[in-house]
Amino acid sequence: MKTIVVVGATGTQGRAVTAHLLAAGRHVRAVTRDPDTAPARTLARAGAELVRAEMDDVASLVAAAEGAHGLFSVQPTVGSPGTPAGFSAEDEVRWGRNVADAAHAAGVRHLVYASLAGAGRHDTEKLPLNTVSKWRVEQHITRLGLPATFLRPVSFMENYTGAYHLHDGAVATAFAADVPQQIMAVDDVGAFAALAFARPDEWIGRAVDLAGDELTPRQIAAAISEAIGRPLPYVRIPIEVIARAGEEFAFAYGWLNERGYRADVAFTRALHPGLMDLRTWLRRTGAARIAGFLAAAEGDR
Repeated sequence: MKTIVVVGATGTQGRAVTAHLLAAGRHVRAVTRDPDTAPARTLARAGAELVRAEMDDVASLVAAAEGAHGLFSVQPTVGSPGTPAGFSAEDEVRWGRNVADAAHAAGVRHLVYASLAGAGRHDTEKLPLNTVSKWRVEQHITRLGLPATFLRPVSFMENYTGAYHLHDGAVATAFAADVPQQIMAVDDVGAFAALAFARPDEWIGRAVDLAGDELTPRQIAAAISEAIGRPLPYVRIPIEVIARAGEEFAFAYGWLNERGYRADVAFTRALHPGLMDLRTWLRRTGAARIAGFLAAAEGDR
């Protein structure tokens, strides 16, 4: 049985990829900094082999990848939960390059890298910092000559399940209320990774932007309201407020309002007919998670 290594296995994308690979009957080697955490133990109970490694320690990554056929690589971006204090874009790039170097050293036959939609437009326009970081990792993987697939998802529907986009009983972001935004369920990244590893002849050498739905923030708030059975209005946060947290964050919101990811939802669905739109995701898992978060937040008041 071919082994697939999942780096970042306890993160949101890593967990989805691990679940889909295990469901497909793959042997999964789940890489984690701490095998004793609850998320890591959950992966072990599901059937994954836990391996301790650090993305800042190339030797540990090489050891984790030895003898594996494939490797899935994902790194946190600036502002991601659980990142070390002061974590920067340069840290993300270094970690991504370290994983690629380890895959190369271990002779991995197929690397699937979780990038970000829009990364392929680096040569034609100025991109948000997190997109540039992932493009730089892509370039390193290409320079190494690794047999690779670049999955480039858009923003995740899961961003609407907690404090990232939910504030004071409202959906609150800096997106223009009536400008369509592209979103995707994290679980579908797992489906695409499993598909890429199952069909390497079709997927090695590909870079694909992925999106599951395209709706305005006002429409997203309305769909959530309907799914949870209570009104959740859309409130736009002034871009000046976002800029106080950092000019790069403000630029990213401006870019999404003015240019956007521009992935092809119909093409994504043709590749994976089970792709979830927002209403499907809400019905399956999203509405329950949102309702739980709102209940907990209101209980804390």
